[in-house]
Amino acid sequence: MWGWTTPAGLFRAAALLVSIGSLGSPLPLQAQQDSGVLFRNVRIFDGKNAALSAASNVLIRNRTIEKISTTDIAATGQVIDGGGRVLMPGLIDAHWHAMLVRPTPAAALGDVGYNNLLAASEATATLMRGFTTIRDMGGPSFGLKRAIDEGLVAGPRIYPSGAIITITGGHGDFRQLTDLPRTIGGMLSRTELIGGSLVADSPDEVRVRAREQLMQGASQVKLTAGGGVASPFSPLDVSTFTEPELRAAVEAADNWGTYVATHAYTPVAIQRSIAAGVRCIEHGHLMDEASAKLIAEKGVWLSTQPFLDISGAAALGPSEQDKMRQVVAGTDRVYALAKKYKIKTAFGTDVLFSKALADKQGSMLAALTRWYTPAEALTMATSTNAELLSLSGLRNPYPGKLGVVEEGALADLLLVDGNPLDDIKLVEDPAKNFVVIMKDGRIYKNRLAH
Repeated sequence: MWGWTTPAGLFRAAALLVSIGSLGSPLPLQAQQDSGVLFRNVRIFDGKNAALSAASNVLIRNRTIEKISTTDIAATGQVIDGGGRVLMPGLIDAHWHAMLVRPTPAAALGDVGYNNLLAASEATATLMRGFTTIRDMGGPSFGLKRAIDEGLVAGPRIYPSGAIITITGGHGDFRQLTDLPRTIGGMLSRTELIGGSLVADSPDEVRVRAREQLMQGASQVKLTAGGGVASPFSPLDVSTFTEPELRAAVEAADNWGTYVATHAYTPVAIQRSIAAGVRCIEHGHLMDEASAKLIAEKGVWLSTQPFLDISGAAALGPSEQDKMRQVVAGTDRVYALAKKYKIKTAFGTDVLFSKALADKQGSMLAALTRWYTPAEALTMATSTNAELLSLSGLRNPYPGKLGVVEEGALADLLLVDGNPLDDIKLVEDPAKNFVVIMKDGRIYKNRLAH
């Protein structure tokens, strides 16, 4: 919800603190890619099927999965003996806030340099939890993404939204009452200056703000179509943007070949978003039967989160605590409706302002088994989430197949000590159970190396 453009120099400093070379890769990147990496004797969860493959061998070369075979593959480079362990796709979090995991709300508005370094450290921790890709849904993580892509910092692939676009008083408007009245075309607030959220109160303003995010490299655009928990002046029940305002963003994104996602809890916010052409609803915890049916009929995505824990409510004000309880109370219903109407459902966590909660990212994935089988949950966090990412079309920053283990797919892989289809709780302890972590054909962790 807040974020900022990051100077590359700051991330070079972060790279010194979090050296990619120190994360367990026994070969330089170029050597890995030229000669290849062979996983020998692994059973594959391919991201789609509920059963593991027979013992197989998987050759990685030039960032992709070149060959999968149950017979021997000649090895010219590094060989990793899987010992019958499970090879699966890297995990994907479809609702993450890369710049907002570790700072407090107040600190997020403070020292930009420090917060950039904090985000770089968290990006490495995210990757080490097995999440090789995230869809950033608030705050322009453009500089962080660039630093990761250039190899300055170890972290996941980032699909950035840029600044959240909101209205006066809407979710994401973190100005103080003393900042009012707003002067149209006047001074920007602190949250706007650092690129975290932007206030837009007409179709023309929305169009400009959406285009600004696309200009910076947004893979999708995010608006808040209704109230939210953390915003002090935004009740959950309010509907914010008008349909013409939402449609202006949709048109801008469509012109760039991508899509709009909206933060929307209530039936009105959901239905208005869909009428405007929005292609993905974030959250949806207060939806009703009619809204769920509409989402399914229109083929709109639901990107929702298994909110079950209200322990973080104590850090919020009384109004925000009440809003959090309402959302958590809707979690069972949103998943029940998603299953009933066979809605295309993505998995995300939406962690904010808490390293402790971020460390439970895998636990939130495991919590999906309250409604789904382990295979269904893991499929959602791999190939299904990858399908949502592909909505970015030509704005996709990482063309190629993600979320699957198949020939030609990008080589984002986890080698798991155990079978997560039998025991999904293995993902709750990635330090112990993910013995190899590979992203883009590069090994970032290898506990089997001698």
